[in-house]
Amino acid sequence: MSHEPRPNYLWSMLTMKCPRCRRGKLFKNYSPYNLKHTLDMQETCPVCGQPTELEPGFYYGTGYVSYALAVALIVAWWVAWWVLIGISAEDNRVFWCLGLCIAFLFLIQPWLMRLSRVIYLWFFVSYDDDYEHNPVKRYVSGSKETRPHSH
Repeated sequence: MSHEPRPNYLWSMLTMKCPRCRRGKLFKNYSPYNLKHTLDMQETCPVCGQPTELEPGFYYGTGYVSYALAVALIVAWWVAWWVLIGISAEDNRVFWCLGLCIAFLFLIQPWLMRLSRVIYLWFFVSYDDDYEHNPVKRYVSGSKETRPHSH
């Protein structure tokens, strides 16, 4: 068992770390705004060896996660705008709100695409306190298979 403290769940997810060890970087490039390489992921976690693509086509489901994140951000944006500035049909505040919200979502889309991949992977791979000694879980043809990991 590792003597290091357990990395924080939310912080590990937001910094896009491996769900199994919460230490390894999942993406090859630091910046999501390098648009040619936004979704380039490590094949396996550099720390624990957990595969990042559990089966072919695994990340097709991230569209649902991305949609949910976008809806949550839009709702939060509208509530914040309503509380701080107010919504009125008598002037064009509502159009400013809509325009700025669309611009905001457009600007953070590369980060949202990465975050939705991370969240989706975290649905299927759980944290392992003793990842250094336990075998890596791999998914092959719809069934779970366990193989020892060698460094």
